[in-house]
Amino acid sequence: MTRVSEKPRSLVSKVLLSVAFVSAFGLPFIIAGQRNGDRESRGFDNVISPLTALAVGLKVDSEALPADLVESIRRGRLDPADPANTLALLRLNSVVGVTGFFNPQGMIQSIGIQCALCHSTVDDSLAPGIGRRLDGWANRDLNVGAIVALAPDLSTVANLLGIDDATVRRVLGSWGPGKFDAEVFLDGKAFRDDGKSAATLIPPAFGLAGVNLHTWTGWGSVTHWNAFVANLEMHGKGTFYDPRLNDPAQFPVATRAGFGNVRSEPDLITAKLAALHFYQLAIPSPAAPTRIDPSAPRSPREIFGGPPAVSPAVENGKLIFNEKAKCATCHVPPLFTEPGWNMHTAAEIGIDDFQSNRAPDRRYRTAPLKGLWTHQKGGFYHDGRFATLRDVVEHYNNFFRLGLDEQEKNNLVEYLLSL
Repeated sequence: MTRVSEKPRSLVSKVLLSVAFVSAFGLPFIIAGQRNGDRESRGFDNVISPLTALAVGLKVDSEALPADLVESIRRGRLDPADPANTLALLRLNSVVGVTGFFNPQGMIQSIGIQCALCHSTVDDSLAPGIGRRLDGWANRDLNVGAIVALAPDLSTVANLLGIDDATVRRVLGSWGPGKFDAEVFLDGKAFRDDGKSAATLIPPAFGLAGVNLHTWTGWGSVTHWNAFVANLEMHGKGTFYDPRLNDPAQFPVATRAGFGNVRSEPDLITAKLAALHFYQLAIPSPAAPTRIDPSAPRSPREIFGGPPAVSPAVENGKLIFNEKAKCATCHVPPLFTEPGWNMHTAAEIGIDDFQSNRAPDRRYRTAPLKGLWTHQKGGFYHDGRFATLRDVVEHYNNFFRLGLDEQEKNNLVEYLLSL
């Protein structure tokens, strides 16, 4: 039987392409050379190896690999430094979020990237960076800036932003793993007022059913952002309309580029948005590993195979969440964001307004909390400014003068990690 989500998933992994954008950077030649073996024209030494690909956070889906290759990887027989293996993995369509297009002679012609590049990862069950796909999980290992900087020609970006190649590469180098700056291609602001990178953390793409606005700053619905990224960030061929981008004061780069009204012929994107949206809304938040008190005696329910009892710390943390800390006022269960217009000013949550001012509504979205345990790497909030959940709790405890004691803070963290 075919599951209803099977076809839409193929759209996430294979169809929403950005060939024109990636080819403009020359990435096919960086990843796989002009032709593996065509050493005179491009140089075999320029080809990216699987080792480099994994180092910049690309992931390999082990379930797309044949059994003999899986065994070779398990036994350490596959040479990760051999660039020819990059082509082999692309031909198997096993690089998560990346599709290689080959001609009949086996030469790679172009490369497409998909949503899954940033919003899926693997469980490392075969090797680091190689395992079963985890769709919707934020890839906090992915160094988008480093990947783009591998390209020999960044004139497309330099011309868009009106800066030189060296500056483009400095900006890309400032992002680091797990971050991307979508707004820099709209407002040209690559760095915050404090000199730090303006890039934000890659968010998860699961648990979005029932959630109104998408992105850290609530640009629009899930399907709005899909169209935005496909047309404006990936530079695919499609249609995108958002007149808010015609504000030259807030979005000077977007205004000059005409991003507020994009029309391509043929339109290869719009017909795919509905299925993509359907699939994304069907991705559930992954259940957290059961967190129990290891010192507590096992109950008969556990002894005879039932689910373990929830830790008292988690139960107490839930009470704190709903009552004393008042977290549930904004993070309304079971969505853990507000139904309706889930937005707040910077002043309301006690932080600066740099990032919120880069979005049309100049506010921050109340991020849904389910699955927090999956994306602790890189920190919390839009830019990772809080290294741990405990730091987030400390911020709100101080800002709202909640008066939480140490045990209550710890229990609240335990509850948040259980969602």
